[in-house]
Amino acid sequence: MGKAEERGTNAVQMATGVALGGLLALGIELMILLLGSLAVSNGILKEDAAPQLTAAACVLGCFGGGLLACARWKSRRLLGGLAAGVVCYLLILAVGLLMSEGLTLGVQTLVELAGCLCGGALAGMLGGGKRKKRASSRKK
Repeated sequence: MGKAEERGTNAVQMATGVALGGLLALGIELMILLLGSLAVSNGILKEDAAPQLTAAACVLGCFGGGLLACARWKSRRLLGGLAAGVVCYLLILAVGLLMSEGLTLGVQTLVELAGCLCGGALAGMLGGGKRKKRASSRKK
């Protein structure tokens, strides 16, 4: 297999990892929001906690999805985690557009974007495998 074929296979693997990571992040986020809505309906949480719960769900969901994306990316894991966070945020926007009449950008959408990016970046930083030591840093 030549280098061009290897790059093409690697690009497909990276794109698949990011797409699966974004979907997993959205699934985790929806499960956390479902548990939060159950807690609100049972009186465990107040309704005022909804923005904080949404932000926490974004961070945790994108962390999980980013870990999956980082597992598929052999290099540039931070970029993979951030890409999974962006995909999750775009999926959230798409669902929001389908469920409502129009796109409303406000503080909560910026909080969701920041949560998705922070969760993905955290997964990219913490989800790395073993790193190779540089030849110059090894003892002779």
